[in-house]
Formats: sequence, structure tokens, C-alpha cells
Amino acid sequence: MNKIDFNGSLLEGDSNFLSQGNRGLRYGDALFETMRCSNGMIFFWEEHYLRLMASMRMLRMEIPMNFTLEVLEDSILKLLAANALDKGAARIRFTVFRKDGGLYLPKTNEISYTIESESLTSPFYVLNEEAYEVELYKDFYVNPDMLSTLKTNNKILNVTGSIYAKENGYDNCLLLNTAKQVVEALNGNLFIVNGHNVKTPALSDGCLNGIIRQKLIGIIEKTQDVEMEVAAISPFELQKADELFITNSIVGIQPITKYRKKEFKHEIAKSLLGKLNASARLTSTKF
Repeated sequence: MNKIDFNGSLLEGDSNFLSQGNRGLRYGDALFETMRCSNGMIFFWEEHYLRLMASMRMLRMEIPMNFTLEVLEDSILKLLAANALDKGAARIRFTVFRKDGGLYLPKTNEISYTIESESLTSPFYVLNEEAYEVELYKDFYVNPDMLSTLKTNNKILNVTGSIYAKENGYDNCLLLNTAKQVVEALNGNLFIVNGHNVKTPALSDGCLNGIIRQKLIGIIEKTQDVEMEVAAISPFELQKADELFITNSIVGIQPITKYRKKEFKHEIAKSLLGKLNASARLTSTKF
């Protein structure tokens, strides 16, 4: 069992360190970051850190004085070393939750945190070219507001959608907002390709403010002969697209090969993956 970091102390992973009063458990009063690491270096660490700080401010959590970029990075690296993951590829989950107490109104805005780690197989992003089929999930909808853009622990929509996908033999589902626009996948942002145009939903549609989404938008905007568009996506656009792909911080880019009767290629996704790996290398001299 891997060790975990709880408020700066390394504990055994099966330790009983959370109480029944934990606000993340009771109210989903928590948020998290998932990050990929390679050889003891965190991909896009500054972007993850800035998103964490911005999200905590939005949720009116009190940010500790020692929550600096350098201190938190050091905590993550110490955990990786303690779990013998500093020489390979690893996934990190950094969870922040308000301290126990109160009902909907918390007794304090002070926070606690945990850091968890687990091994990954590849030190860099690799394109999965196997069959990957998706469908729309229409039982529940995403609210197009700023809270939906945060990586909070309120993920019951994603949980029920994942169960629906498994029960019906899909690899993933695409989520709709209350305006019936396609927002994202269950576990990442969505991009669609039509000719030389690449499109992804706007944050105002309610999609997650994903780190890889941010990176790819910047990469595509600098790529010749490819136009980047940030705008609402109608479900009718999906079957007309040449490519569909999902992005997140762990897999990088996941091509969608089938939606309903339409099958898709992944040429643009493949070309972007190389550029994404190159961007990740810039975050580390040890990569």
C-alpha cells in the first residue's frame, strides 16, 4: 500500500485519518488536481498550481501561508520518493477540503489536504489507437456556470454517466449542458475537427477548465494551416466531424473512433500529441 501525505505528514495508505465529519464526504466541500509525473518532475505544475489557487479562492477557502508553488512541489516529490515512484511515471491526486465542522455553513474556511500517488506505465503521453466508442449521456445535464469549470468533488453526474457507459458497452459518454450543447466527456475536455478547423466548447458552456485543454488551444493557435475555434458545439456537429478526441492531464489525448454510425480517423490528434509531449518536456530538464 502506497504512503499518502496528509497535511504534510506521510501516513500509510490504509490509515484511518479522516472522520465522519469530513466536509468533502458530507457536502462535497472539496476540490482536487490530478497530475502526471515523470522521473520526479510534474507535467505543467505551474498551471495546475495556479488553477488550484484560483479554485480555492472561488470556493472561499483560506489558503495557508505555506501553500507556495515550491513547498507543494516539494511535498509531491517527497511522496513520490517515499513510494519509489520518483524514477518512473506516476499519477498524483492533490485533494483540498475544508476542515470539519458546520452544516452547509462551515465553522471555518481553513483547509486540510491529502496527496496520493500511483504508478503509470508510460513516462510520456502515448496515443491509444484502439476502438473507442462514445454516446451522449442525457439523464442529467451540466449547468453552464463557473462552478462547473472547477475540478470539485461534486462528480455524481460523472459517476452515473460512467455507470451508464459501462452498462451499455461504451468507452465514454459526452455530457450536455442545460442548453443541450455538448460540453465535455465524462473524464476530460472535448475537441472536434472538421477539415482544418479544430473546435472546443467555451468555459461559459460549463466545461472543465482543463490544463491540457489550455495547452492544446495554445498549440493549435500557433500551428499553421489549422484554425482554433472556442464556441458552443451542437450534437448535430458530432457526426459531421472528421475527428473527435478527449483530453485530460493523465492520458493527454484520447481519440474517439466511433459515435453512433460514424467512424473517425485521428490524424490531427496524432500530430498534436507530439507537440503536447514536446510542451511537457519544457517543464523538465530530466524528462
